[in-house]
Amino acid sequence: MIELKDRTTTVDLKAKPYNLTDKDIQWVEETIANMTIEEKIGQLFVNMGASRDEEYLKGMLNDYHIGAVRYNPATAEQVYDQNKILQENSKIPLLIAANTEAGGNGACVNGTYVGSQVKIGATNDPKYAYEMGRVSGVEAAAIGCNWSFAPVVDIDMNWRNPVISSRCYSNKAEQVLEFSLEYMRGIMESGIAPAAKHFPGDGVDERDHHLSFAPNTLSVEEWDNTFGKVYGGLIEAGLPSIMSGHIALPEYVRHFKPNATVEELAMPSSLSHIVLQNLLRDKLNFNGVIVTDASHMVAMTSAMKRSDMLPTAIAAGCDLFLFFNDPEEDFNWMMEGYKKGIITEQRLEEALTRILGLKAFLGLHKKAKTEILQPKEEAMAKIGLEENKAVAPEISDKAITLVKNKQELLPISPEKHKRVLLVEVKGPESAYGKIMAAMSGGKKKPIELMKEKLEKEGFEVEIYESSIDKIVKLPPQEMMAAVMNVYAQKRAISDLTDNYDVIINIADVAPSTDQRIQWNPSKGTPDIPFYVNEVPTIFISLQCPFHLADVPQVKTYINAYDNHGHTLSAIVDKLLGHSEFKGVSPVDAFCGFIDTHM
Repeated sequence: MIELKDRTTTVDLKAKPYNLTDKDIQWVEETIANMTIEEKIGQLFVNMGASRDEEYLKGMLNDYHIGAVRYNPATAEQVYDQNKILQENSKIPLLIAANTEAGGNGACVNGTYVGSQVKIGATNDPKYAYEMGRVSGVEAAAIGCNWSFAPVVDIDMNWRNPVISSRCYSNKAEQVLEFSLEYMRGIMESGIAPAAKHFPGDGVDERDHHLSFAPNTLSVEEWDNTFGKVYGGLIEAGLPSIMSGHIALPEYVRHFKPNATVEELAMPSSLSHIVLQNLLRDKLNFNGVIVTDASHMVAMTSAMKRSDMLPTAIAAGCDLFLFFNDPEEDFNWMMEGYKKGIITEQRLEEALTRILGLKAFLGLHKKAKTEILQPKEEAMAKIGLEENKAVAPEISDKAITLVKNKQELLPISPEKHKRVLLVEVKGPESAYGKIMAAMSGGKKKPIELMKEKLEKEGFEVEIYESSIDKIVKLPPQEMMAAVMNVYAQKRAISDLTDNYDVIINIADVAPSTDQRIQWNPSKGTPDIPFYVNEVPTIFISLQCPFHLADVPQVKTYINAYDNHGHTLSAIVDKLLGHSEFKGVSPVDAFCGFIDTHM
């Protein structure tokens, strides 16, 4: 046991963000003093629950003494039951994290979706960022969560970036800060600690740090005026935790260490003492908890051997390590790092002080284990409240953006544009996408729902079947001939002009590592809107706000930001002129190109 008088730490628990009383601090210090070294090492881990089985959950607590938890998607009742088991059986109260970037649906699958962050940004009204935080907090807290890996405070500086194109509020630092502060205010009202991510900032490189190195290459001055402004403002407002991305910040490393090696310049910030200590702790004066981003991401795992990576992350300045790979292996490697002195006694004490300080900040130490969660019936009643479900349709009305309107086509009407052709625009089909489609249980596609909604308004609507879709239905012996003779799949321009009054392209392509539209057929088929000068054409992007780069010829372009039913209804209302387009694009939807303005 470590005597209290022997403890040395530089963490000020009376300062922001903890603001603890002497009694709170006494609990932190006494708890740490009475922990075994195994319990101390265990506190550094955030476990991703592989199961909600009670035996498994108790085993993780007893064998690895985990300090925090993240979990796989489940219903509110399932998550509540899991969290109740965890808190009632943990020696020290747990941080339990949700991922409420878009609402309560990030806490449980039947939680309330509010909107993607870029959609919130498109409302141009920070009150909706507050509402998203508020709804997220109410539902996450109800099921026993006390921590959230949100908001995303990245800045969309590169439209090609695949990670945050729909997950950030804006391409302007001022708007990101304003909206993030409001989200933080909303979620903290329910006792949830937000973790802003992904420090030192994503949105500059075009690669995906889940799959590759992806540095933030801004100069020191550029970073200070953008990401530095955002993080500085949040820290000043009392931000309790930050998620460190596996994103290098080479120019700031060079600033602090002019003779830095290439390896030091390219080191992910989650493993860089220079970035976390010199910049985040010392220059920005952040006193809260730092958690790594997921430790399976290639930008982290490829930086060094995992046995070195675990203790190095803590030594560099992270307080919590996100996710085991193999629990026994990772735990032992972290312990070895401590025994070898990679994690010093002082560094371990600092990490533990911050972790327990955050738990005390949340008041977890003041409640009996059986009382940390709300009564179940009371908790379940807070999921999906009608007043909270009403927020998303309101946001859809405010956010949908008429990015480009060069042909004065709108509004459309059954009198002028009776015959409508809907064309589905597709993206790359990933294995994960196939799994999600299979799990959807035969739910209708957005294009099918749009057809129904337009038909109710009096339009005659046809959904285009692509050449590729037709070919794959052919007998094998006929496929090759059809492929070789693909130009025969084309038809006269008059087939379009004589049969349709308007063509609406609908792209339901989610941002991903390869977020660009994928044109399956060759040029000249209706899959690709080559006919913009032949038939009035509208292009609607339901998810990614940057598809105009691939269809610059389109004269009427709309960003809707998601594919939910209320969004589709709002789109139809706006197409018909029943409602105005109110959204203001928070990012450069023209992607910096001249031709997208044509």
